[in-house]
Amino acid sequence: MNAPTTANEDLLYSVTDGIARITFNRPQARNAMTFAMYDRMAEICQEINADRSIKALILTGAGDKAFASGTDISQFRAFKTAQDALDYEARIDRVLGTLEQCRVPVIAAIAGACTGGGAGIAACCDLRIGTETTRMGFPIARTLGNCLSMSNISRVVALVGPARTKDLIFKARLVEAPEALALGLLNEVVPDVETLQRRADETAKLVASHAPLTLEATKEAVRRIRRTLSREEGEDLILKAYMSEDFREGMDAFLNKRTPVWKGK
Repeated sequence: MNAPTTANEDLLYSVTDGIARITFNRPQARNAMTFAMYDRMAEICQEINADRSIKALILTGAGDKAFASGTDISQFRAFKTAQDALDYEARIDRVLGTLEQCRVPVIAAIAGACTGGGAGIAACCDLRIGTETTRMGFPIARTLGNCLSMSNISRVVALVGPARTKDLIFKARLVEAPEALALGLLNEVVPDVETLQRRADETAKLVASHAPLTLEATKEAVRRIRRTLSREEGEDLILKAYMSEDFREGMDAFLNKRTPVWKGK
């Protein structure tokens, strides 16, 4: 059964033979996520939960430069109050929580950069396939001076452990595909984008052929095992980062392509 493709300018969605596909469609911006894109992704996951004919979901980015490079930084310009920061983190927790709890296996097909919020999306997926050009990480200590959402911190720690999580964030480095594979950030690496898309399709068809309730139960059990910090537990940390002079400086420096000058306040 095929469903018609739905699209807006920034996110594409289609279903073919029970395999759903979301494409982040802003290659000119390295597929940086707008708030509308986050919200639409969550809506699609809810639609999939209600449609038992869909057996798997693939997430990918348009072009070969990036899966998703995080949240579009220009949207942070509107942040004025503490509530703006808390509302943003609440939105991210809601969206990524909805993605993580999508009942079908979710496969991330990752070409190029997968950074910041994009790496957070990938961490929510059940399987992650990259190419030899894939680079993953959370370079916020070098770029913006904000912090990951509490749920994303929990996911990354679950994937690679606390020491490696701190190594990634403290050094603000992007992990190349071989290391990402060794760390568990990727499950598989293929040579190029063409092979990536084919392999994602093959993997989606494979898991779609298996007992759906077995997959759902396993996915949910694994999610329940992991300890996830709530936004409320990390509210003081969120406000410390997002209300700081450093965050304003990092945002201005990023948008104006200069090196930020950190003050620690």
